[in-house]
Amino acid sequence: MGEKVSLLKEADLAGARDIFKLFSNGTRLQILYILEQEALNVSQIVERLNMEQSAVSHQLALLRAGHLISTHREGKAVYYQLNDPHVLDILNEALEHAVHVAKDRETN
Repeated sequence: MGEKVSLLKEADLAGARDIFKLFSNGTRLQILYILEQEALNVSQIVERLNMEQSAVSHQLALLRAGHLISTHREGKAVYYQLNDPHVLDILNEALEHAVHVAKDRETN
């Protein structure tokens, strides 16, 4: 038969699945997008998204647990920021693909 095909390691697959699960929520995507622009505290994120603080805090906790964002303290305020710029590379590629697919649908 043919040559043996290489497969991804299970640990790598699990890590990628976890990232895509985090990307599957629109609120989390919006949070990542705005944190690309500047570090913000919870109140600022709540204001920009026009959402309840408890809902935003829940999403921030998930993003933090997934190591997509981190925090730093300034006085009493805790600011959230992107933990890794590669996160935005993935998001931007997905957005570019969505635009590409939408254009294809328009022409077909």
